[in-house]
Amino acid sequence: MPEHDDETGYDQVLSFTIPDRHARGRMVRLGPVLDEILAAHAYPAPITHLLAEALTLTALMGSLLKDEGDQLTMQAQTRGGPVGLLVCDYRDGELRGYVDHDGDRVAALGANPSLGALFGEGYLAITFEVGKPKKRYQGIVPLEGDSLAEACQAYFRQSEQLPTLVRVAIRSGAVGCVAGGFLVQHLPEGEEGRERLHVRLDHPEWEHVAVMAGSLSHGELLDQAISQEALLWRLFHEEDEVRVEQGARLTRGCRCTVEHYRSVLVRFPEAERAEMVDDDGAIGVDCAFCAKRFAIDPATLG
Repeated sequence: MPEHDDETGYDQVLSFTIPDRHARGRMVRLGPVLDEILAAHAYPAPITHLLAEALTLTALMGSLLKDEGDQLTMQAQTRGGPVGLLVCDYRDGELRGYVDHDGDRVAALGANPSLGALFGEGYLAITFEVGKPKKRYQGIVPLEGDSLAEACQAYFRQSEQLPTLVRVAIRSGAVGCVAGGFLVQHLPEGEEGRERLHVRLDHPEWEHVAVMAGSLSHGELLDQAISQEALLWRLFHEEDEVRVEQGARLTRGCRCTVEHYRSVLVRFPEAERAEMVDDDGAIGVDCAFCAKRFAIDPATLG
């Protein structure tokens, strides 16, 4: 199993900007935190790959958030596919994720099912909760293309009008799962009354960045022998300036607690809470994210 390593960047976001190209980006390599999240459920291989990709994308997009307490949630739902629900979120460097699926139907699809086979006519919803007080912004796009990464690119293009290139690579085996992710975007100049650069997909600044970044291979994203800084240098060494900054250290962040579930249960009428009581006299609550089970004494609910 891979270990945290500042040089190869496991479970560490790397932020970068290319000032002369009006571009910003994020890189991430997930190792131990990925295994910790995946270990909560005995997912079949296709679902392991799907959730690993979703968590990598969530880390990339979530790390774009600026303020403490801001949250990004990525949710994919199906219309007819064996995956009923996929949900991941990011807040302050904490990741969590879960996939609800029909194991028999997934197994019938074989070793490498397509995104369409897993979700049917599904959709992807990306929600940002930002600011104080919190404001909620959501964009929804069809789950089209060969990967969740392509669907996320479509989200930024359609909902944000922001040219974005995303690459994700996954490798799983007997020793665990690792993932690499890369995201780069073209930003506006930010002056009111001027043409917004990011609505022009053919702008020469973006075309240059997209060509350079598009050469990034899956092997490079996963290669422990190449640091993330070295990978950026390979891509953009001809630029006059590339600013690099270490971002958040990533951890598994399930927020389930007895106190949280008590605060939820107390909202139910007493008669409904009585129907929830198990044979052992407690109300059993399961956390889908981390698979913990909480036994809550009804007498503590008032």
